[in-house]
Amino acid sequence: LLYGGVGLGKTHLMQAIGHQLLAFNPLARIVYVPCEQFTNELILSIRFETTDAFREKYRNVDILMIDDIQFLAGKERTQEEFFHTFNTLYEAGKQIVISSDRPPREIATLESRLRSRFEWGLSADISAPELETRMAILNKKAAAENLVFPQDVCLFIAQQVQSNIRELEGALIRVTAYASLNNRDLSVEVAAEAIRDMMPSSRPKQISVEMIQRFVADYYHIQTSEMRSRSRVRMVSLPRQVAMHLCR
Repeated sequence: LLYGGVGLGKTHLMQAIGHQLLAFNPLARIVYVPCEQFTNELILSIRFETTDAFREKYRNVDILMIDDIQFLAGKERTQEEFFHTFNTLYEAGKQIVISSDRPPREIATLESRLRSRFEWGLSADISAPELETRMAILNKKAAAENLVFPQDVCLFIAQQVQSNIRELEGALIRVTAYASLNNRDLSVEVAAEAIRDMMPSSRPKQISVEMIQRFVADYYHIQTSEMRSRSRVRMVSLPRQVAMHLCR
């Protein structure tokens, strides 16, 4: 089981696993399918009474790879079918590789019997890449696109875009296009202009209770300690009520 947030490369990793397994055994019967396609094919097989062919396709394999398994949540008939498919393959000693955007225990409306089976094997948490990895990803993407990218610009992008690989690669393409369209050389300044809306400073900050208390206290010219006291004096109780309302 591979799990992690969107854009962290789970699909690419699954496909790489499939290619590696084929390289090791060219005769291996490997099926890769997104979970939604699995569901849609099941629906069609029920409608056209071809469930035997559906089961033959997914149970007569050496390795079954299903992407985005979290989409099984809430689909009782699909969960039932996948449960039996899983059991058939497991009992035959076959391999099953699945991916999800979260750990099985956090997938709502997923049957407990499936959740327990997903936890039988090896689970790998695919976390956001660290700075050195982000730099390597950018350099590889630049090489693939035949781009000459200054390392200071590459470092700047890697420092600013930390969420996922998809956004990271998108930022590189955006900076390149921005520089080209404006007939400017690649630089940190140009990169900052191109990805301004992707930089941490442009993202809305989460408002905390402490921030609300400070703002209200400043507005009414009192101390936050007074607002947190038990005083019922109006000059204190009114700001306290306002802060409580804003915190809801």
